[in-house]
Amino acid sequence: MFTRPDVLPGTCAAACFNQFKRHPPLIHCLTNEVVQELTANVLLALGASPAMVVEPAEAAQFSRLADGMLINIGTLHSARAESMLAAIEAANQAGKPWVLDPVAVGGLVYRTAFAQRLLMMRPAAIRGNASEIMALSGLPASGRGVDSNDDSLAALPAARELARSSGAIVAVTGVVDYITDGERDWVVTGGDILMTRVVGTGCALSAVVAAFCSLPGERLDQVATACRVMSLCGEKAVARCSGPGSFTSAFLDALYQLKAEDLQ
Repeated sequence: MFTRPDVLPGTCAAACFNQFKRHPPLIHCLTNEVVQELTANVLLALGASPAMVVEPAEAAQFSRLADGMLINIGTLHSARAESMLAAIEAANQAGKPWVLDPVAVGGLVYRTAFAQRLLMMRPAAIRGNASEIMALSGLPASGRGVDSNDDSLAALPAARELARSSGAIVAVTGVVDYITDGERDWVVTGGDILMTRVVGTGCALSAVVAAFCSLPGERLDQVATACRVMSLCGEKAVARCSGPGSFTSAFLDALYQLKAEDLQ
């Protein structure tokens, strides 16, 4: 029987955001080379501290020091894969949470096999579009590179199964976001189509998910709050901008100006 998820309560999101502001985290981002600047700026605008250490020996050392880590396989190659594996192993040993962003999984053999390997290394959360989540769970998907041709609600059963099998919180994002631990779900609405016309908003969301995962408390709520923060600030930015060029500036301003009461 398919059950529809409940909307994330504003009071819950506000409480999580207050916690984030009280304990701004240091996040190690092993992310794709196209989006590093936007990812760093998004974390900085929210008050978190980003770092991007990619040399394998240093990546392993730094992942023990950071509060959380993002693994984004967008521009995957063998040297970056080595860094990711070393960093994940060290983070797991230190008990630090890490987030998997399985960019373009399903369409390409090398990255799909690598993402499946990473699944065995216990990510705290997984954030992807509908096609990526469906492919990662082993279902047929119709993604085109980083773009999804599948609906996020259609991917929710796959997200639930992936959460149960991996132990991770799974966020399947799109026009509407669905966040699940396999048994319980939250739905997050908002955002705007203009967010898909700027490279890196989804990848930056995964970094924000990693930041919220580093906080104590209910991880399902924290991941859903990360999604709500980004969707709400996307809405605020669209109201102030005239297109993709001015969106990025307005988006960073909205993140910087966001207050807990805005999430109520």
